[in-house]
Amino acid sequence: MRGLIVVLLAVAALFGVSLALRDRPFGIERLWTSLFGPPDLGPVDFTRLVRRATPNDALACPAGLCGDARVDIVTPVYDLPHNVLAARMRALVESEPAALRVADAGGGRGDRFVVRTPLMRYPDTVDVLVLPAEGGRSTVAIYSRSQIGRSDLGANLARIRRWLEDPTLKGAQVKG
Repeated sequence: MRGLIVVLLAVAALFGVSLALRDRPFGIERLWTSLFGPPDLGPVDFTRLVRRATPNDALACPAGLCGDARVDIVTPVYDLPHNVLAARMRALVESEPAALRVADAGGGRGDRFVVRTPLMRYPDTVDVLVLPAEGGRSTVAIYSRSQIGRSDLGANLARIRRWLEDPTLKGAQVKG
């Protein structure tokens, strides 16, 4: 029994060191990469998006853009030009403590980020596509998905809701 306790304590200590080192050699981020591959899951095409069968992703999309994919949040139209909404969305995502932009808007693909959870540093890939709308307005599509685990306990959807309810965006929504 003592041997098992010693082994468990040693594993816990190694895991604690791994958490503390984060992205350094022997850090938790490197561990996740070695076990599950690169944290950036690559771009998505919102018009052909196929949601996962597991509950570890979330989708916010304007009506009609995401085809047959189940949408968690229908995004509003904002009384902001495309470039202003894109800058605000980028600033919101980059304000996350552990967000890294891995692809810049271009070719109609939008920005892509890897956002890590605070404690365990699990990587989530987030695609943000800002689209022009009628009358000089704009809208946004966001797809957030976890790399690790079967369930994200609602973290991806909560993140998207938090961004869309941010005061810098909320006040710019077109009513009606």
